Amino acid sequence: MSVNLGFAHASNDFLIAALLIYSVAVLAFAGDYAFGRPRRTAAAAAAAPATAQLAVVGAGASSGSTGSGGTGVPAPAGQGAAQLPARRSGAFKAVWEAGPWVRVAVTFSALGMLAHVAAVTTRGLAVHRAPWGNMYEFITALTCVAAIFFGYVVLRYRAWALGVFVMGAVVLALGLAETLIYTPAGPLVPALQSYWLSIHVTAMTLATGIFFVAAVLGLMYLVAERYRARVAAGKAQPGNGLIARIPSAAQLDKLTYRTVVFGFPVWTFGVIAGAIWADQAWGRYWGWDPVETWAFITWVIYAAYLHARATAGWRGARAHYIQLLGFASLVTNMLVVQVFITGMHSYAGVS
Repeated sequence: MSVNLGFAHASNDFLIAALLIYSVAVLAFAGDYAFGRPRRTAAAAAAAPATAQLAVVGAGASSGSTGSGGTGVPAPAGQGAAQLPARRSGAFKAVWEAGPWVRVAVTFSALGMLAHVAAVTTRGLAVHRAPWGNMYEFITALTCVAAIFFGYVVLRYRAWALGVFVMGAVVLALGLAETLIYTPAGPLVPALQSYWLSIHVTAMTLATGIFFVAAVLGLMYLVAERYRARVAAGKAQPGNGLIARIPSAAQLDKLTYRTVVFGFPVWTFGVIAGAIWADQAWGRYWGWDPVETWAFITWVIYAAYLHARATAGWRGARAHYIQLLGFASLVTNMLVVQVFITGMHSYAGVS
């Protein structure tokens, strides 16, 4: 089928619009991060008992961490311990009550998501297939998933304090995709012309977008936990204003874990679906192709992270290093193996 140029141009326009709208949302999140949080300190302190369910992390990322990032000393009050607002009122009412910065940020995030979904949808209509057949389409789709999933996190856990970091990362990834690896709308190579593209690659796209959010949360956890450990060791002064504006290390640990738990089964399904597709296309379930091998390595690392979380001695920072190693493996597979190493999966569309 020929490419529908009208939809192709519309997709480009929607994506640029999404990028610009997301950028405004990031600025608004930054405004709340800089100016909105101190005004809500008293309300957050009053809501602390209601947020205890989110701050508890089993044996404790803050009170029972071991290894390079944990000291086993409870975090002193007020340092890196900003509480996520209590989930008493409805999600939209909570956003409205959070202040003008949050209202603007969430509103523009939602508008950006609509434009982003429209961009991905019109790209699919332009090429008459699932719109993730090359690296450009894959990154635009996974950033869409990441934005939507984080929108759910914001409404579910009132986690707008994290918006400047997560949505900032989405803007960066989307900007790099639009400027460095843009690929015009076009037909698929024959090997990808299968209904399994809509099953296997969709699952991998969803999982990657979710792991993207988990990686940003994990990095934030390491920053908050390192500061807590330095204060406990007497190497830093308590009360750092920047750290106090983000949720505590314990809360970030819990959010990261829940995010990985959500994404891991999706990645597992994607790997299994890829093996079935490989059997139909190439006559074998597994052939040690570089991309499928790295996908399995990534699966093993994330499985190790979940296992580490189930083992008391591997909670805290060391477990997060495993999670981030898993995301590094995923990114290596996506941006290095598929692009520079010749194999059966060399369809990135990047030259």
